[in-house]
Amino acid sequence: MTVLVQLTDITRRFGLTEALKEVSLMVGPGVFGLLGPNGAGKTTLLRVLATVLEPDEGRLRLLGRDPADREARREIRRRLGYLPQSLGFYPDFTVFEFVEYFALLKEMAPEQVRPAVVRAIERVGLDDRARAQLKTLSGGMLRRVGIAQAIVNDPALLLLDEPTAGLDPEQRVQFRALLREIGAQGTVIVSTHLVEDVAAVCSDVALIDRGRIVFRGTPAELVAHGADEAVGDTPLEKGYTAVLAGVR
Repeated sequence: MTVLVQLTDITRRFGLTEALKEVSLMVGPGVFGLLGPNGAGKTTLLRVLATVLEPDEGRLRLLGRDPADREARREIRRRLGYLPQSLGFYPDFTVFEFVEYFALLKEMAPEQVRPAVVRAIERVGLDDRARAQLKTLSGGMLRRVGIAQAIVNDPALLLLDEPTAGLDPEQRVQFRALLREIGAQGTVIVSTHLVEDVAAVCSDVALIDRGRIVFRGTPAELVAHGADEAVGDTPLEKGYTAVLAGVR
């Protein structure tokens, strides 16, 4: 397996609180699911992977580079797409202007920017709203704009924090198809508490709880953990519940 993300004993503290505790993880191409309850450390882990936060301890390699090195970090960010859980925006920007802004931040070649922005907006189904100001959009549409900015540079590594929040069922189905398409070309890490998203698109999954990775395997292997579990609406939810119960 080609390893594009490698974490070794990553620890991240906020004051006296350890949000991540000696996390080790290797991720290759495809769509990787990061499951866990609220407050488990999913967002902190994604922020470390997005080079927004530096770990307090441990080693990190992204796309074959060490983000602790300034020039390597700059190159990683050119090839990275990141959708945070809460994406700030200028309300008077149009959809096109907002996605274009992120294309420029990622230092895309000038001649590539416009066609890349148009394609990203089309891929999230907002081509008819490209000239609409962000303040006029619904929450679901704003989430799709956030996805568009994350994919505008055709990232080799795409990080998505609760990407389906605010999307209706039909939009979720379309989004999952998009994830499969992107995962065929690079690495996608999806952080979510919605196990149905993982079941639909992920070939590999990790479960994080209280800052530690407590399970790593395929969705089928997670399902097997819940064979005798009574709590949960789906087999994957039962496996999720069983693993958490076993480590607490």
